[in-house]
Amino acid sequence: MTSQYNEDNLVEQATADTLQEIGWDIKTAYKHEIFGSEGTLGRENKSVIILKKFLIPVLKKLNPDLPKNAYDNVYFKIAEKHAHGKIGSINRDKYLYLKNGINVEFLNEEGELVSKKIRIFDFENPKNNHFIAVRQLEVQGELYLRRPDIVGFVNGIPLIFFELKSTHKDLRHAYDDNLKDYKDTIPDLFNTNALVILSNGLQSKIGTITSPFKFFHEWKKINENDEPDINLVTMIKGTCAKNTLIDLFENFIAYE
Repeated sequence: MTSQYNEDNLVEQATADTLQEIGWDIKTAYKHEIFGSEGTLGRENKSVIILKKFLIPVLKKLNPDLPKNAYDNVYFKIAEKHAHGKIGSINRDKYLYLKNGINVEFLNEEGELVSKKIRIFDFENPKNNHFIAVRQLEVQGELYLRRPDIVGFVNGIPLIFFELKSTHKDLRHAYDDNLKDYKDTIPDLFNTNALVILSNGLQSKIGTITSPFKFFHEWKKINENDEPDINLVTMIKGTCAKNTLIDLFENFIAYE
């Protein structure tokens, strides 16, 4: 039994199983992803971060009867990459228009220029959103190729980053050796990130892309009246259940 088997099938598999249990679709990308608009994730190549295949149908459902270029313009706005700027500032700017909607202009059937705010998420009915967790997603940065353990996409937008270690490894390594490297080498993956979850199966902590490790905290309950429990299942069900995640995203993210 190899350490790779340990990490993948004990911690990563447990994470995927729990996400599936609470209603997430699960895909494994590494060595399985078919590229192209009709492929596994709809990506044309490994540098694509925003999954248009899943975003556009939700935009159409939430904002019906608009011309195609209106939806495409929203996709391009979300997918826009920034060569300069701090990761926290970019993340804040992206968050504000993901939460509040994006204004687009287009010509209506009468040829008039119309401005409309497009909703990205359904906050009133969380289950109307699309949830998919991708295992071993290969992401091509400017110089390096990286393969995060699991990335959680809502409406094709990466909101949750999971860094998972085998049970015998100190959780601090997930932060120092992995998360910091990913932020340096594939920073665009974090432009829209809402939550970072670190776990070795025995210990799990949650934070944000700008949190020092000391501000990553345990999540001890799924429901308010539960007995405290710091295991991985509690963390996932307590933060990634559809209703809870959408509520956290809308109401509990703040910036200095």
